[in-house]
Amino acid sequence: MNNKRPYVSESHEGKPIFEWIVLFAVLGGAVLAGLGHTMAATAIFAATAIVTGLIRLLLKDRSPWKIRSVGFDTFIGVGLGIGLLVVYFSIQILI
Repeated sequence: MNNKRPYVSESHEGKPIFEWIVLFAVLGGAVLAGLGHTMAATAIFAATAIVTGLIRLLLKDRSPWKIRSVGFDTFIGVGLGIGLLVVYFSIQILI
């Protein structure tokens, strides 16, 4: 019988303290958005996404932020952050 089996628990991935920091950043952005400070909220969301993507890229397997592969996590994080900024500022240009 093969004792090597894939992990099914997330206990070996990520660091809970880092995930709590990301949660509080997102909640802070949500509160700011609710208060009408959309530019600040968008900046917080974008910065959080870009920073988590860059941390994953730079630290690779030692990263406190792991979802899938390094390439996927980096692409999604940085792409989401840049995409949010592009959409926000393109809407501002149209208004």
